[in-house]
Amino acid sequence: MIINKTIFISPLDWGLGHATRCVSIIRQLEKENKIIIGITPLTKNIFDEEFPDLEKVDVPPYGITYSRFFPLWIKLVSDWPRIVEVIKKEHAITNFVINKYKVDIVISDNRFGMFSKYAETICISHQVFLKSPVANSIAQSKNKNYLQNFNELWIPDYEDETESLSGELSHGQHFHKNVKYIGPQTRLKKIISFEKKYDYLLMLSGPEPQHSVLRKLLIKKVKEYPQLKFCMVTNTFDQKIENIDVFISPNAQKLSEVISQSKKIICRSGYSTLMDLHLLEKKELILIPTPGQTEQEYLAEYWKEKFGIVSCSQKNISTLNF
Repeated sequence: MIINKTIFISPLDWGLGHATRCVSIIRQLEKENKIIIGITPLTKNIFDEEFPDLEKVDVPPYGITYSRFFPLWIKLVSDWPRIVEVIKKEHAITNFVINKYKVDIVISDNRFGMFSKYAETICISHQVFLKSPVANSIAQSKNKNYLQNFNELWIPDYEDETESLSGELSHGQHFHKNVKYIGPQTRLKKIISFEKKYDYLLMLSGPEPQHSVLRKLLIKKVKEYPQLKFCMVTNTFDQKIENIDVFISPNAQKLSEVISQSKKIICRSGYSTLMDLHLLEKKELILIPTPGQTEQEYLAEYWKEKFGIVSCSQKNISTLNF
């Protein structure tokens, strides 16, 4: 229990999942504490919508993008020197914010530079043990070194491995001395809907260009089933397709509604998305991991084995049967 503290909290802006899962954490903490949120252009709208009255500070964006042709790990390796510079900048900004606002606690969701000797620091992460296709020991060593800079490590999952949503990513022989499982997190609300308006919800997420690549592939597939009713959540779309209702970047209330009104859901296997769907008790899923993103590929296979969902690679979408 954290009470009467000034807390600086900021999520990684690799997509919106880290930001959305921080919403429920901020809601719990703001009741008894003063909260300052670190935002980037990508996360600004969510936090302005959810917490219009809380103070916000600009932090450097990571600006991670995917490649249309190369696996993500290749893109990240080539981009690593730039990412290291972002980590250095956010470390300096963290110390500045601590001094300016007399911060007691810093909570970072996977922003590796937000540690400090001038305040208690906490890192939120479900990727404690990495799944890298090459040089995994090197990647894990860097991950371990960054995480050990923080006083505490919070894992948004169940501690009981038999109930775990993230599997081997967050369960194993822990190297951090202060690990706390805080349970799955979501900003969405479970809505009891007796009317199922949609046969499928196409819930798109993640950075470009893979966001648009998946959207194009799914729309092509949807056109094969004019007898079914679909809805799609995406970031932009200017076409009209007779059997698809489109929702552009819906707020939490609307997203909760369309999820509850859908029989089945097709989405990426990002961990924040999986937490949302688990806590909303949605079980009929088709997971399509981002090509080359080994975390999502692992989670899709893990959920297939543990929860009996359907997993499909992006290149095999044409073989799906609705």
